[in-house]
Amino acid sequence: MKNTITYKTISLEDFKATIELGTQVHGEGYINAKNLKEWVNKGIKDDINAGFVAYDGDKLVGFRVTYAIEQWQIDEWCSPELWSVEQTKVCYFKCNTVNENYRGYGVGSKLLQLAINAAKQQGAKAGVSHLWMQSPGNSAVKYFTKCGGKLIKEHADRWHELSLQGYDCPVCQNECHCSAAEMLIKFDK
Repeated sequence: MKNTITYKTISLEDFKATIELGTQVHGEGYINAKNLKEWVNKGIKDDINAGFVAYDGDKLVGFRVTYAIEQWQIDEWCSPELWSVEQTKVCYFKCNTVNENYRGYGVGSKLLQLAINAAKQQGAKAGVSHLWMQSPGNSAVKYFTKCGGKLIKEHADRWHELSLQGYDCPVCQNECHCSAAEMLIKFDK
């Protein structure tokens, strides 16, 4: 299966399948055409796109959305004072999603590496993300750690406000109380 996967930068033609996979994995209301367009646009800097998709033939099996440096807002869920990297040199790994039948084959890691390479070309020295700690077996944190991510801080109720606005968490009933692990990967070791 692994040898049949192809990767490319994300484009408008990938949006329908990306939204379908994102909804399947993350729950209803997390991703839609409007916010996906905004997310992807935040990842394009100096004509370099830091968002990628993975296909097995015609089937989208994974995607990675990454915000370029200085094109995303640091909010209350970020701890730049703990990053040890100048915040203007940190990209944001917004979303990584892999079809459950393709997990464990390196698809997520390859998408991350492609995003890192693009982000470095955009001037990034590191990338930060909020990993879903309630993912099955805490696989999101395990995968990001395996790729070099270091835990910065845990944030309770990370997606609670989004759930009040219509996001339907696949784990929680009604209101989401899932926690996020704020993690950082430094690119230059």
